[in-house]
Amino acid sequence: MSLARYTAKKKTAFLRLMGEIAKSRVCYFFLAPYAIVFALFFIAPLVVSVFYSFTYFNILEPPKFIGLRNYINLLLGDDVFLKAMKNTFIMAAITGPIGYIFSFLFAWFINELPRYIRALVTLIFYAPSISGAVYMIWAIIFSGDAYGYINGLLLHLGILSEPKLWLTDPKFMMPVMLVVILWMSLGTGFLAFIAGLSTIDVSLYEAGLVDGIRNRWQELWYITLPNMKGMLMFGAVMAITQSFGVADVTVALAGFPSTDYAVHTVVNHLVDYGSIRFEMGYASAIATLLFLTMIICNTLVQKFLRRVGT
Repeated sequence: MSLARYTAKKKTAFLRLMGEIAKSRVCYFFLAPYAIVFALFFIAPLVVSVFYSFTYFNILEPPKFIGLRNYINLLLGDDVFLKAMKNTFIMAAITGPIGYIFSFLFAWFINELPRYIRALVTLIFYAPSISGAVYMIWAIIFSGDAYGYINGLLLHLGILSEPKLWLTDPKFMMPVMLVVILWMSLGTGFLAFIAGLSTIDVSLYEAGLVDGIRNRWQELWYITLPNMKGMLMFGAVMAITQSFGVADVTVALAGFPSTDYAVHTVVNHLVDYGSIRFEMGYASAIATLLFLTMIICNTLVQKFLRRVGT
């Protein structure tokens, strides 16, 4: 294909695109506010972060381009980052899938309740996960003295002879964090599943009964799941985001940094370099690697979910 012909073809395609935009100009007008906000506060920071990840930037001086040095130091010279990656993957691999499945199962069971009871149970189930006192409650439960609920119960039963330091002993910190993170992961995804289940047409279940579906598990696989794929996708995205974004719970319960970095996560490492040491280039490299990891996991999960019920 000659250059002139290629240029003409591209020009025609561009004019056709402009024509389609002009026909839908009202739609684009209403979309513009969100698009502008999304571009300014999501796309632009992402691009800036990727740029800074190839620089040395300490806020006080202009950024200095250093190529891949930040990534090399992260992967080959930063033992704390490697431990943070290990901790993050353990938390994500355990709390992500389990929290996702439990959120759906609880939503499925609660959706079978009468309307007003369902609304009340949904509120009771979801409210604790957004309570500001949640960390204080868990800190009391796993307190390292004899007045902590877990220690008090185990001492009373004779299982322990002395209190355990649940939140400062590296042997116990990870299991405790997994319990707390798993409990807190049942919030947003749970509401999404409740919303998805409530929108399924009841007549589909009646048609399924005629077509040979004989139990609730067949209903779940052949009717429920295929008709709420959108909510399943949303719940998966939220589960991945939450499991890889763990930080506040470890700081609130185990301190910053945690003992021997036993529950130190990638986001904790990012906060350390970005908000405390102000090494913004290094922090941007951490953020970029975390973002790429989440994108890869999200893509794999969505490919799996597209096969559900097919």
